[in-house]
Amino acid sequence: MRAVVLTDLATAPALQEIAAPHPAPGEVLLSVSACGLNFADLLMAQGRYQERPELPMVMGMEVAGRIKALGAGVEGLSPGMPVAAFIGAGGLAEEVTCPATHCLPLPEAMPMTDAAGFPVAYGTSHLALSHRAGLQPGETLLVLGAAGGVGLTAVEIGAAMGARVIAVARGAEKLAVARRAGATECLDSDGLDLRSALKELGGVNVVYDAVGEPLATPALRALRPEGRFLAIGFAGGEVPKFPANILLVKNITVIGLYWGGYLKFAPDTLTQSLRALLKMYAAGTLRPHVSHVLPFEAFNEGFELLRTRKSTGKVVIQITRDG
Repeated sequence: MRAVVLTDLATAPALQEIAAPHPAPGEVLLSVSACGLNFADLLMAQGRYQERPELPMVMGMEVAGRIKALGAGVEGLSPGMPVAAFIGAGGLAEEVTCPATHCLPLPEAMPMTDAAGFPVAYGTSHLALSHRAGLQPGETLLVLGAAGGVGLTAVEIGAAMGARVIAVARGAEKLAVARRAGATECLDSDGLDLRSALKELGGVNVVYDAVGEPLATPALRALRPEGRFLAIGFAGGEVPKFPANILLVKNITVIGLYWGGYLKFAPDTLTQSLRALLKMYAAGTLRPHVSHVLPFEAFNEGFELLRTRKSTGKVVIQITRDG
């Protein structure tokens, strides 16, 4: 089968022919229809991600496809069933195996290109806002990097939860995407005095930060008393270093979220979140924004879109034409 293989950190990933996998007990074999790309894929290819799989490795963290075969002991799933799955690595391939417990059965009407970019982005934002930050109706949510893969879902989910959403992104086009997703206020990050702008808007209750500095610290300073700061990622490249006295004086809580970590210590929490999200999708509350769907051979173009921040929402690689 064909797969995108990262051989070493000094060499760009390449499309190669490798042996097809077989499901072990408790696993399923998926025929991959589409694979969602994530900024974490870029970090992994540079050896900068919090998890470092052994090399060589097949890239791709999340997929959608149909079950092709079941390993011994798998119940509740069947061949031909459409599913999405977070697999950590291995998704940029024509076939992949994963634990059956990681499979999320999909509505037949859900396009595979929507489903492939669904678990990580929506799962991250829903778990962050509902489970970790306890966002309440009527509160003000600030989203940094609001047009990116996870940021846009935070805007959409925050608005659905009844929050007033302030979106920060670069350029009119990206801000228009955030506004369509439910943002009430939109701020262009180019030349922005964020702290002053947020002060004029009355401050915020929750910050959702997938960017890092230079916006993180002024966002923190704009939090109201008992505000919550969600550290989601550092796409801007600089990890914030917050003065602890600000946390003390304003009773601020800084909350970290590594969504994939829940698979290890609280998988049921993650599963319940994803099921709730699928219900929201089925009800029409969520409308995934996929700015680019690219053929398998153009995977490097997809990575470049993420690297240069020229995409909005998700970039999806289509492996086959199923759905």
